[in-house]
Amino acid sequence: MQGVIKAYDPTTGDGLVMCDTDFNDYELAGNALAGSIFRMVRQGQRVIFELDDAGRATKLSLGSEVDMKTPGH
Repeated sequence: MQGVIKAYDPTTGDGLVMCDTDFNDYELAGNALAGSIFRMVRQGQRVIFELDDAGRATKLSLGSEVDMKTPGH
């Protein structure tokens, strides 16, 4: 799934990502950045993510914009 970071608190690691396809907001899992290139994310950043068993966004990686011809899309 791909989406946009809607909110992120670097102190707590709490955040929301809005999915491009269903426009739903998903909470970031506590381990969402574990094993990724990110130490933190910023509002408006595009990411690719998976959902864990609890329906939270996890395994974040770099997202892309179609018109920018960036990897990942």
